[in-house]
Amino acid sequence: MNGNAIALHGVVQRFGAQTVLDGVELSIAAGERHALIGPNGAGKSTLFGVIAGAVRPTRGRVVLHGVELRGRGPVVASRLGIGRSFQQTSAFARLTVFDNLRCAALHAPAERRRWWNRLRESASVDLAAARVLHDIGLDAHRDTLAGELSYAEQRALDLGIALASGARTLLLDEPTAGMSRAQAARMIALIRATTQGRTVLLIEHDMDAVFGFAERITVLVRGTVVATGAPDAIRADPVVRAAYLGEGGA
Repeated sequence: MNGNAIALHGVVQRFGAQTVLDGVELSIAAGERHALIGPNGAGKSTLFGVIAGAVRPTRGRVVLHGVELRGRGPVVASRLGIGRSFQQTSAFARLTVFDNLRCAALHAPAERRRWWNRLRESASVDLAAARVLHDIGLDAHRDTLAGELSYAEQRALDLGIALASGARTLLLDEPTAGMSRAQAARMIALIRATTQGRTVLLIEHDMDAVFGFAERITVLVRGTVVATGAPDAIRADPVVRAAYLGEGGA
């Protein structure tokens, strides 16, 4: 691992009189698998928005792969290597699975050219999309409309879109939400298999998934980081147990 993929320094986010993030400090090493957990309303999705450039923080610094974002928005964050999946699918329902992946690959950093050069890049875009299609296990659905996939398949496609974009750091917002235990386990295994060498920051309420996947975990409660550490340390932390884990619920 070389340096930090994400570094947040004193990040504060206010909406009117409400403070949603309160002095967040967070460092995530390049190549690290990191989970962000906390109760509903803790500010997790807002924090994702800040990292992805969609939300400009009221105060504080956001540094992505060594470059300060300075409130320049999601396009710049994407160019700095940030890819994001949402709680709801972001795929184009009326495009095929393959065309969704092509769209993402076309906008990967290596493929960002003037539009008249993009035709010459078509072969490399198709190759990148085909590779991701295979990696996420949707070869049989290459020509299926995204809107016709099962829910679990749509979530796999969302992951594929983030991968095809060429992102070095993936922000995955509750990728197993709404899945059965078996589906969730398969999804976590897919994320692990397809993100080798990339940084992953995961929001997740399934504690089995979190403790089985993450190398480090950060706990956010009422907009404040109350703990960061290895899974065993987080599981045993009395402050975390009192504030969030409680009787084992999430």
